[in-house]
Amino acid sequence: MTDLSITATSVNWVSGNREIRGIAGATITPGQAVYLDTTTNTYKLTDGDTDTESQCAGIALDNAVSGRPFLIAPPGAFIQIGATPTAGTIYVCSLTAGGIAPWADLGTGDYVMVLFVGVASGVVEVICKRGSTVHA
Repeated sequence: MTDLSITATSVNWVSGNREIRGIAGATITPGQAVYLDTTTNTYKLTDGDTDTESQCAGIALDNAVSGRPFLIAPPGAFIQIGATPTAGTIYVCSLTAGGIAPWADLGTGDYVMVLFVGVASGVVEVICKRGSTVHA
């Protein structure tokens, strides 16, 4: 998959729903998509290969290491994504842990989690909505 190339230092909250604080269950970089592992109550990197890990709680705003708190942009937050997404393109959880890829890159059997729709300004609204269970 062709993941967005995100500059971590350029990922910032802009407006909308405020950041939430979570505890990392892995090493996380700003701009990576995360899900809540309900077994450990920690946030880990999304992965479009599996049902559970393709769920999304938001986009990381901070660097984090396992066991430490960090900030997450939840659905409804507008953030500077630190990349230049293509306007009108739907972006989803990548098959690379934490990555963000265009919907067109998904293959048969991949889980569909819409993260945001690209806009030229690079400011996106975090959506985190589940589409079809798997891509056909």
